[in-house]
Amino acid sequence: MRHRNPYTVGYESFAPLVTQFELGHSLSYICLCLLGQDEHPLKSYGVLSMSGELRRALYASSAASLDLEPFLPELSGTTEILSEEHRQQLYRHLPARAEGYVWTLVFSTSQHGFSLNSMYRKMSRVESPILMVIQDTDNNVFGALTSCSLKVSDHFYGTGESLLFRFAPEFQVYNWTGDNMFFIKGNNESLSIGAGDGKFGLWLDGDLYQGRTESCATYGNEPLSPQQDFVVKTLESGFRSSSQGKVNSAVAAKENSRVHLCLRLALRKP
Repeated sequence: MRHRNPYTVGYESFAPLVTQFELGHSLSYICLCLLGQDEHPLKSYGVLSMSGELRRALYASSAASLDLEPFLPELSGTTEILSEEHRQQLYRHLPARAEGYVWTLVFSTSQHGFSLNSMYRKMSRVESPILMVIQDTDNNVFGALTSCSLKVSDHFYGTGESLLFRFAPEFQVYNWTGDNMFFIKGNNESLSIGAGDGKFGLWLDGDLYQGRTESCATYGNEPLSPQQDFVVKTLESGFRSSSQGKVNSAVAAKENSRVHLCLRLALRKP
């Protein structure tokens, strides 16, 4: 059995909790993550080492293959950017733990001003995945889903659940490629999501005014806006899952099918 470092996929504090299994001649290992207390049931799983096919199954949406009925997430508050169609498209690509709940707006430049530090402060008590949507002055709409809240950090953080997306010329989602772990990094002067070879998938300055988008190794994305250098018209973020929401049957079907797909891929021999 080969030993893998659980930190290599961005999961934190797994070392004392992880048991690894080599499944025959499979291409990957499944990591079962326990809570550390015997009375608690199995909570989640992650992947320590994976083939490209299994990685895509874990971190990309399986909704299209399931042919689910369009679902419109409930929204608490108002959005100046996201249409109902936008919300339906994004919903199909959310990580399972962010699905099926009321979306609540945490930060908006219209309400809270153009300040990265203000956005950090609004995010300080949010633990769920964060959806950040940008409309530039040419009315292009694009953004990112981060696996955790945004914060000031000297190092990159986050997991492979993070992704980039754009709505034009057609809706496109860019999931983690597995090439590096440069998911999110921010300080008081700028915020970067995705990086590699000196390029950033999405970069914003400290005033949330000027931004840049380039192809990057983390997500293998095309630029999210026709103009790589753009000016922010409106930014909204933190459409987090409300604790008052309830998971619907479509979410459960999607999550179960994705788990089964991943297990089949892991058990399959080359």
